[in-house]
Amino acid sequence: MKAPRRSDAAPTNVMSTIKGPPTADSQLRAPTGMRIGIVHARWNKEVIDALVDGTLQSLEDVGVPRSQVHIESVPGSWELPFATMCMLEKHDVSAVVSIGCVIKGSTMHFEYICENAFQGLMRVSLDQKKPVILGVLTALTEDQALERAGIGRNGKPGHNHGLDWGRAAVEMAIKNKYL
Repeated sequence: MKAPRRSDAAPTNVMSTIKGPPTADSQLRAPTGMRIGIVHARWNKEVIDALVDGTLQSLEDVGVPRSQVHIESVPGSWELPFATMCMLEKHDVSAVVSIGCVIKGSTMHFEYICENAFQGLMRVSLDQKKPVILGVLTALTEDQALERAGIGRNGKPGHNHGLDWGRAAVEMAIKNKYL
């Protein structure tokens, strides 16, 4: 059987229907006493506040009460790796969600901040042997950032990615314990 030609393949707009994580596992439950950390940047406050709220909501939905969540803020996304490392070393948390929002401007600042924050967070996770959830939005425009925080404009609220990050933190903390 020959491979389908491009014209026989799925329509090009299919990606918009398959992008993103599958439907959330409704069976996911945090073990009693699980503690999760959140470290968030203060830049782009409106977006950050919505993302933190979404993360807290999803943590509560899977059984992590607010009293079991340790939250710290830092000036910006550049500071997230260091603060995340400190939280993992000094607080009894099973995972950390590191939340930031970097919106592209007219200089290379965006690229430097994003690349180094991302690499730093991965290094912290691997060095500390604990899950660090990458909750840094990278957006080309303010509208993109607002949509990814679930507070978009012009009748396009978008999806709050914080809702995904809380669940990911619990799932990865469980996997870290049992894999």
